Amino acid sequence: MEFDVALRTVIPIYLLIGLGFFSRRIGILKLGDERILSAYVYYFALPALLFVDLANASFNEQNIRFILAGVTPILIAVSLYLTLYYVLRFSKETLYLLVLSTVFGSLAFFGIPFVMFAFPGEGESLAALAASSISLVGVSISIVFLELHAFKEGSLRRRFSTILKKFSRNPLILSIILGLLVSLFRLEIPSYLYITLRMLGSTTATVAIFMLGVFFYGRRYANFALALRLSLLRMMFLPLLAIGTASLLNLPQTSTAILVIMHSVPVAVSLIVLSERYNFYRETIASLILVSSLSAAVYLNLWLLVLRV
Repeated sequence: MEFDVALRTVIPIYLLIGLGFFSRRIGILKLGDERILSAYVYYFALPALLFVDLANASFNEQNIRFILAGVTPILIAVSLYLTLYYVLRFSKETLYLLVLSTVFGSLAFFGIPFVMFAFPGEGESLAALAASSISLVGVSISIVFLELHAFKEGSLRRRFSTILKKFSRNPLILSIILGLLVSLFRLEIPSYLYITLRMLGSTTATVAIFMLGVFFYGRRYANFALALRLSLLRMMFLPLLAIGTASLLNLPQTSTAILVIMHSVPVAVSLIVLSERYNFYRETIASLILVSSLSAAVYLNLWLLVLRV
């Protein structure tokens, strides 16, 4: 059973990454084309997937416990880092790097596809629920810390006003909110709109993983030793917190496994865009994404083996 799951996840992921890399290598795609793919997933495919799956979700007691178990590890990790920062007095830059390396996971671009490969049929809705709830917290925390990193002059009130404006225009956050409203008020989506959104959302997994390979080609990397150490935060630290919270909330085995996977997926590719925009450890972040992404298909399956799914 474990071997079958490994084949369903490792082979498709590496093949799609390889095809994306090969498309750059032979010149089918060129430098900058990954931004087009990223924009398509970020503005169209992924919002459609999150909206439809959340609109169909029922927020019963079990799903609420699932959401709580999903966001709690992020809050625990950030609280721990802040405590260590005030006790040990290490630099703010180290604090920001620890937070971003931990909370900004590729939940949608990598997590949802992996779960869909590992748990055909049953996994998509739980993965979307996990990705939307965890992303809402993780992306918000990440943007706040990046803005604090960039904060040089002007009032703190103005800086947070800028952050709120960015939240209000974020397509993922908007799709999550709209999906929640449709679900909570039991609104019916017209069939023609539902089919269109479902078709868009179904392309998320393929395009997102393919885009990784396009992204990796020709990029500068540095500080691999630091990147490897930072990758352990999502490989081991955050998944262990997820196991603890899932156990405390008495989640079923499959739900626990999906949460552990979502908390151990690689650092999000979109972080490289933000790191360049905010001039934040650009080459280190690129190396972190490379190390965690290429090793993920192996260590994620090890987590499934440990959890005996």
